Amino acid sequence: MAPMRIQVGTAVFEAITCVMAVAGTLALNPVRAVAQESPGSATSEVSTGPDAAARKVDLVTCKSRVGERHLCTANTSAGVALVKSTGEPLCLLGKTWGYDDTGVWVANGCSGEFQLGQTSQTAAQPPETGQAVQAPTGPTKLRIESWGEFEPGDGFLVGRNSVGELAISGYALMRYLNQTRSDQSFTDHLGNTHPVDTRNDIWPHRTMVFFKGWLGDPKLIYVITFWTVLDTNQNAIFGNLGYQFSRKFSVYGGLNGNPGSRSLQGSHPFWLGNDRVMADEFFRPFFNAGVWVQGEAVPGLWYNAMLGDTNSILGVTSSQLDRKFTYGASTWWMPTTKEFGPKGAYGDWEYHETLATRFGVSSTWSPEQRFTDTTGSPDNTTLRLADSVNVFDAGALAPGVTVDTVDYKILSLDAGIKYKGLFLQTEIYNRWLGNFKADGALPVSNIHDTGFYVQGGFFPIPKKVELYGAMSKIFGDKGAGFSDSSEYLAGMNFYPTDTRNHRLNVQVIDVNHSPVSSAFGYYVGGLSGPVVATTFSVYF
Repeated sequence: MAPMRIQVGTAVFEAITCVMAVAGTLALNPVRAVAQESPGSATSEVSTGPDAAARKVDLVTCKSRVGERHLCTANTSAGVALVKSTGEPLCLLGKTWGYDDTGVWVANGCSGEFQLGQTSQTAAQPPETGQAVQAPTGPTKLRIESWGEFEPGDGFLVGRNSVGELAISGYALMRYLNQTRSDQSFTDHLGNTHPVDTRNDIWPHRTMVFFKGWLGDPKLIYVITFWTVLDTNQNAIFGNLGYQFSRKFSVYGGLNGNPGSRSLQGSHPFWLGNDRVMADEFFRPFFNAGVWVQGEAVPGLWYNAMLGDTNSILGVTSSQLDRKFTYGASTWWMPTTKEFGPKGAYGDWEYHETLATRFGVSSTWSPEQRFTDTTGSPDNTTLRLADSVNVFDAGALAPGVTVDTVDYKILSLDAGIKYKGLFLQTEIYNRWLGNFKADGALPVSNIHDTGFYVQGGFFPIPKKVELYGAMSKIFGDKGAGFSDSSEYLAGMNFYPTDTRNHRLNVQVIDVNHSPVSSAFGYYVGGLSGPVVATTFSVYF
């Protein structure tokens, strides 16, 4: 979509002021909290005091074997904390242990003792004289993975009381990008010549600030996101709400990625590079406003279905929309370990001792409009033809003819493995553009493009240095007159701290006729030749 220009200065300041006022209320009214497991730790400290012996009745022992998942029925309505790991494999929250409304689950060899939280009735009672009250130690871990495109990190706890919880999280990326051949042009499928506007610049590329937590009940969650991409001049403030009924079914509303490719379902920013490879960027759908449901039907088998307004809502007002909706759904199966790392991450920073596998299928259908602006140009810039020309540009498919509406459909198949620092993944794409409505005759009624990527990496120095490579290809519809595009790339990640959240990334790409044109990623329309990118990012 065209850049969304929101005057965020005063609005952002006022919004942050209001949020921090609520934070102050929460921070000044703490209640007894359940200790949370910190990332990378096998144990969590539990408060002690005169009633510690009485609370032992709320201790649950749960065990599992390697390759298995086991549920221990318990009342988890007030939260759960890992007290002691009793098995050999490390127990990691969200990976090898967690809880839902039916009890505590452990998997893949994790065994331990788990402290159940106090009920609201118990927590509301004042402490006995001389008894210490434990202040909140960290943000509440999500009971259930939410697989959203705009997912906050663990963050820092601001405050928690009986009303709810407020925590703050963030992501920031600094990038140098050099599309090295400065004097280029390309010829589209109709024989028209276009200049290639290459880049050589440094930007504080992408920043996100998240205010997150729960309200009244840990099942009712919220995330308020401040989002900006400076080199496209896009800014947004939006809120997502969700109710996690159980591990099998949760419902959410707000802004999310249409579930048409794997990278739009929770894995950002844990990719090999900081942005998507060319095939993924070309075929994928975009960000939508709507409602979606998710759940784990059986252990390791997840689903995600979304109903929204359009393929890309950024920069679109409600008055521009027609009465049609966009539909999308995805399912993925993780048969061997029932997980694929945090957020379904690319790369095996966690160093899986057991082979982790994932197989998925995703699809989105969207009836797209041109969204003509006051100058006669299209505001919808998300759908590029295989020669990189916007399908809504005047003369894109025939001289003097402008497309007003078109249906977009994508079907993606993906598969990936992880084992002892090794990661390998592929995704295969089919995209159809059809049901054209235009102000003149068109030479085609349907365009079917295909493509794929393969990417993989390994850690010569575990959890510190990662080397990776990738290739992607786009096969344009020959019957409609389009040709092919490709890329080959190599890169390195250096993790300076003991977490995958912060990293230095260096990447070199050899591009052959890019069909992608966006300042958001690494590519501009018609680009050929080397592209060099260096980024440093933090996520908390």
